[in-house]
Amino acid sequence: MPISNERVSTHPFLRGLYEDDYYPDDVLDRGRAILLALCERIERERPAGLAALYALTQAATEELNALEAAFEAAGSEIETVAREEIAEDFGFVARAYGFPDADVEELIATGEW
Repeated sequence: MPISNERVSTHPFLRGLYEDDYYPDDVLDRGRAILLALCERIERERPAGLAALYALTQAATEELNALEAAFEAAGSEIETVAREEIAEDFGFVARAYGFPDADVEELIATGEW
């Protein structure tokens, strides 16, 4: 399902991390795919409130947790800089889909980074 939200479809997810050689592009590509799949799921399921949105974003966060081993294998990790970039993108997604009051920490509450 292609993303219909134009702001989201043109957003450069994880841009700051792609600009830093510390983060391997192939692992970032997997993270970007998780974020895009989250957007597709939001469009498909149309969460009615913050609780439903949090359930979707926290599931995506758990998928990002699974990338930690791939980051480590490449000599990298999800640390403070990466965490902040990821959190900003989750906040962007929430706002883009009509949830300006979403708490970013709650969006990524299941993060292990």
